[in-house]
Amino acid sequence: MAIFDIKIPNSIARALNIPIRDARRQQIKVLKKLLRKARFTQFGQKYLFDEILLSKHPGKKFQQLVPTYNYEKLYADWWYKTLDGTPDVCWPGVIKYFALSSGTSEASSKYIPVTKELIRSNTITSFKQLLSLTKYENVPKRAIGKGWLMLGGSTQLQKGATYYAGDLSGIQQKNIPFWFQGLGLYKPGKKIAKEKEWSKKLEEIVEKAPNWDIGFIVGVPAWLQLCMEKIIERYNLKTIHDIWPNLAFYVHGGVAMEPYKKGFEKLFGKHVTYIETYLASEGFLAYQSRQDTRGMQLAFNNNIFFEFVPFDDNNFDSEGNIVDNPEVFMIHEIEEHKDYAILISTNAGAWRYAIGDTIKLIDKERNEIIITGRTKHFLSLVGEHLSVDNMNKAIEMATEEMNIYIPEFTVSGIPYGNFFAHQWYVASDDFIDEEILAQKIDEQLKLLNDDYEVERKHALKAVKVKALPPNTFIDFLTMKGKVGGQHKFPRVLKGKMFDEWQKYLEHTI
Repeated sequence: MAIFDIKIPNSIARALNIPIRDARRQQIKVLKKLLRKARFTQFGQKYLFDEILLSKHPGKKFQQLVPTYNYEKLYADWWYKTLDGTPDVCWPGVIKYFALSSGTSEASSKYIPVTKELIRSNTITSFKQLLSLTKYENVPKRAIGKGWLMLGGSTQLQKGATYYAGDLSGIQQKNIPFWFQGLGLYKPGKKIAKEKEWSKKLEEIVEKAPNWDIGFIVGVPAWLQLCMEKIIERYNLKTIHDIWPNLAFYVHGGVAMEPYKKGFEKLFGKHVTYIETYLASEGFLAYQSRQDTRGMQLAFNNNIFFEFVPFDDNNFDSEGNIVDNPEVFMIHEIEEHKDYAILISTNAGAWRYAIGDTIKLIDKERNEIIITGRTKHFLSLVGEHLSVDNMNKAIEMATEEMNIYIPEFTVSGIPYGNFFAHQWYVASDDFIDEEILAQKIDEQLKLLNDDYEVERKHALKAVKVKALPPNTFIDFLTMKGKVGGQHKFPRVLKGKMFDEWQKYLEHTI
């Protein structure tokens, strides 16, 4: 008997059958495929893609001839041409779509090229993850054939001279396969998905909610939680399962789920399986392929060539910028339980591109990773090297010990006399003793991070906590124009963003 009745087109079905055994061999195949496709582009001609393809060791030759790039450098040297409609710059043809990054740490949005090939690759990886659910035990697999509520950005994209731009989630939803839409699985549907105003979109979803039979919810935790709370309040429900009894899966990504789980469990009346994905504007990098595992399997055989740079003082400056000629490894060369920054080359014309995330390999045999933070979203005022992963774990353990719920938080480094301190801002409706929470967080971080423990005896003199109402964080994002969809609050505030946050708090508290 079929577990779910969805007929997948033959082209995608064939792509899903690519073997997943030898990661190194698969990655070299991916690299060669990308190089052959882009050999006649401006980028491919400048960096001698033909010569790389003829090499006995194309991976090493690729690293020798092609420099590493961050967004600013790749845009300034190459991608800006594609916005003018110039074809064959970094990838064959004219770029039709650009994903606008959420821009939590930069003043202006980034324009990330999105090609039809990348959209197809993202779709294939999505179905690989979907098929992996057939191996899950003790979950209601009938939910797979129910509705999928995808709470993303607007599909009403900005029109440029030769392109359209918007959130990747909006672009991806706009290009959802017609057969998937035809089955009626996609919610909230084309009309609501086009709505740009977040509050209006939310109200329309709440209005339509009783008409849908939802099996999956997909989106950023903070906004999905708000959506479900409004539905429960509107229809005077005890839990979301009173209206969507077949809801069984939550697909999330972009931020760690642990801080939100306690709040989500209050909204559920039945068990919901959490599935983590690593879908960035630049591509679908990894997904959780096994039940009850912490790691995500890298999508190493689907048009993304991965490289890894040790995230240390030799390869990154104090601001988290990658140095020239960093030490770089391929997928088969990296070690477990070490922090690496990711470089990717893709079928959208990203070449040796520093995506800005840091990961750890936690299962080498299965090529499973966890996201540990951002190269620029970490705290190391005096050498404490505090990652977002450390922060998430410390909050999780401290809140469990104190029996409180903190759905959002952010951290900043501040002067403290002639030394330094960490200032934590936490969101909660619970009463919080700020001194006790600061003590608990400090204790946990000392256990998690040896560098932090050392520096707490020297230049890092204090840990402070400020408790705030949850709407404080949402209102700040609203003020910044970062509402709904894929926007999330940065875990570390620095520079201009921190200054704006402080001014905002002065006028609201």
